[in-house]
Amino acid sequence: MTHTTIETVETDAGTARITWHEAKKARLVLAVSHGAGGGVEARDLTALAAALPAHGITVARVEQPWRVAGKKLAPAPKTLDAGWRGVWPALSRPGLPVISGGRSAGARVACRTAAEVGAHAVLALSFPLHPPGKPEKSRAAELLGSGVPTLVVQGGNDPFGKPGEFPEGGYELVEVPYADHGFAVPKRADLSQDEAVAVITHAVAQWSGSLG
Repeated sequence: MTHTTIETVETDAGTARITWHEAKKARLVLAVSHGAGGGVEARDLTALAAALPAHGITVARVEQPWRVAGKKLAPAPKTLDAGWRGVWPALSRPGLPVISGGRSAGARVACRTAAEVGAHAVLALSFPLHPPGKPEKSRAAELLGSGVPTLVVQGGNDPFGKPGEFPEGGYELVEVPYADHGFAVPKRADLSQDEAVAVITHAVAQWSGSLG
């Protein structure tokens, strides 16, 4: 059973909350935050927290201050970045390399701040490459500008950007077949929901293990 603790952290954007899922012999910390429309109970973040400690990776699920405060709408990107910068000292306190990660809006925050906070790498889950139906409004520059090893895990049917829409660059991309932006797969798909989630956890475990 993974040892779990909850910590609150004061940031310039308000009070954030970290749920730690600690590995017995940790070699890395994976810090992951949620998107603009949900919390740290998202299926991918929950699955990573359950699976990765066995691989020597402590997982820290980070709730941004706006979620802790019970607000329904995410604030501006600069406020999200301020919240993430504010929790970083707590994330790096164990003295281990920290992978900066998140899903959707949280993935954008991780990419934008990676160089500044000194992230070891970036995990981008369901990176919102563009608003649905508006491929001309690309956010590829954020992804390509992370400056550190980056893994993108993307649903094959994500309206915010299908894997084939992503530009070539210095990052790895893993597709979760049939999955939407929340990594949900249709009942008629060739893989089950559990299998889709396993694609995510396996990919992240393998990639994390390959990091120097």
